[in-house]
Amino acid sequence: MPSASSENSLHLHIQRTAYAYFECETNHDNGLVLDKDAPHWPASIAATGLALTCYPVAVERSFLTRNEALKRTLATLRFFASSEQTEHKDATGYRGFYYHFLDGKTGKRAWLCELSSVDTAFLIAGALIAAAYFQGDGAQEREVRELADLLYRRVEWNWLLDDSGHIRHGWKTESGVLPFHWEGYDESLLLHVLALGSPTHAVPPETYQAWSSSFSWKKCYDIEYLYSAPLFTHQLSHVWLDLRDIRDDFMRKRNSDYFENSRRATRIQREYAIDNPLGFKDYGEHTWGITASDGPGPKTLTIDGIERQFFDYVGRGAPYGVDDGTLAPWAVAASLPFAPDIVEPAIHHYVHALQLHDVHKYGFRATFNPTFGGEPNCPYGWKSKWHFGLNCGPIVAMIENHRTGMVWELMRSVPTIANGLRKAGFTGGWLAR
Repeated sequence: MPSASSENSLHLHIQRTAYAYFECETNHDNGLVLDKDAPHWPASIAATGLALTCYPVAVERSFLTRNEALKRTLATLRFFASSEQTEHKDATGYRGFYYHFLDGKTGKRAWLCELSSVDTAFLIAGALIAAAYFQGDGAQEREVRELADLLYRRVEWNWLLDDSGHIRHGWKTESGVLPFHWEGYDESLLLHVLALGSPTHAVPPETYQAWSSSFSWKKCYDIEYLYSAPLFTHQLSHVWLDLRDIRDDFMRKRNSDYFENSRRATRIQREYAIDNPLGFKDYGEHTWGITASDGPGPKTLTIDGIERQFFDYVGRGAPYGVDDGTLAPWAVAASLPFAPDIVEPAIHHYVHALQLHDVHKYGFRATFNPTFGGEPNCPYGWKSKWHFGLNCGPIVAMIENHRTGMVWELMRSVPTIANGLRKAGFTGGWLAR
């Protein structure tokens, strides 16, 4: 077994390499971070929120000076505070929400995309982390806190409620609110907590009850858990929310909590890979991690007499989601706080045996697929060309949460977060202190 010091060294190396994405793929004039490192690709507000979250980690890990982190944070918050908030098709946002994708240079809406409720939540969470970290008396640190407060107060969370009390996915100026709302357990836990805790435009507690009433409790590989197929849905809200030992009504009835649930979901992913019901190449105890991700398709191939359908970017998941043999090492690394005993060996396998990490400037690329095939004698088959900010950010933050709990601790200090959790019915643990 690797020693504790060697594991810490590897963790730091993986963090530093993933953080480099935010160094190189950010427009430092406005703070916008590219969604992925592809030519002519737009920025995403989720990646930008993750950058704001990672800057304090980078300071504490000596990747970045505090002054430089403050400069970058202010550039980001000032941009969003002064950005156009109108119904115009090229605006940056409306009613405090922001468009999912923005032109990295101008900050205007890209691709005629939607105002995104959940991606706005990720951006606001990053702003709140920045405000919690920069607590100094200087004018610039005070400005960080003021701008973060302005951005949070400006979001009209209740505007996106539908007639059934659910929060909708978003809105477009051309067609109005999207026909979809958040239903079933997913990455929107953070969104609901922020919306409940808002000091200006809060949604009622019934909104959370409507969402949680759609949850599905399942038993897979003799493990009971709150089901969601993609691995990232068991991670993303946990980047910011410390959900250890606090329970809402749904989890109280099942004598569990959401952190424990993510631990179980992580183990089920590994069990699924060992079982490998579809017979994909190289799945096993150290080779797993299925999530929404890039892929080698769309393409249909006959491999070893079996017709296989491969997809591009799709919501992969296990054990009942889309599975085409595509695995995401970053999602395994982001599971480190939940199940280090099974994640550590998988990380070592991906880094050392398959050499999927150090050959790229930002570490793990989005995905690989041994079944699809690649270059001759290649140990990992097909590999994505790209890195995504939405992948790199959780690596940095979740490794830090595993090591020190830093991001969780910062978010616990935000009164509106505790207020939102309590409105959702959470009790116990750190909320009781």
